[in-house]
Amino acid sequence: MPRSILEESRIHPAIRDTIANRHADVVHNVQAAAASNRILVVGMAGNPHCRKARRALDAAGLAHQYLEFGSYLSQWRRRNALKMWTGWPTFPMVFAKGVLIGGASDLERLLASGELKRFLGEP
Repeated sequence: MPRSILEESRIHPAIRDTIANRHADVVHNVQAAAASNRILVVGMAGNPHCRKARRALDAAGLAHQYLEFGSYLSQWRRRNALKMWTGWPTFPMVFAKGVLIGGASDLERLLASGELKRFLGEP
């Protein structure tokens, strides 16, 4: 699945570190949480889709970690860094076994079909 991203050779060397390190702490935090939790939901306060995803996991009896980055009025740059890193345009971002599986509606489809539990290795 190729995804367009500006080639490093097209970025002036004087700004490469700025680009590479912009909100790197947020990306590293999510990478670490996705690696150390079977299911991770990355969201934001006040977003009904984030609540919907968490409720769906609770209803399915699937424990999950939740990371929240601001609200509609705060931390949008940090959330944008996550969108740029993943390529996923909305919140929540749901990870299972370190793999991005999409947002709330994608999660609901995987739960309804049984695919998420199969992916997790559950009966």
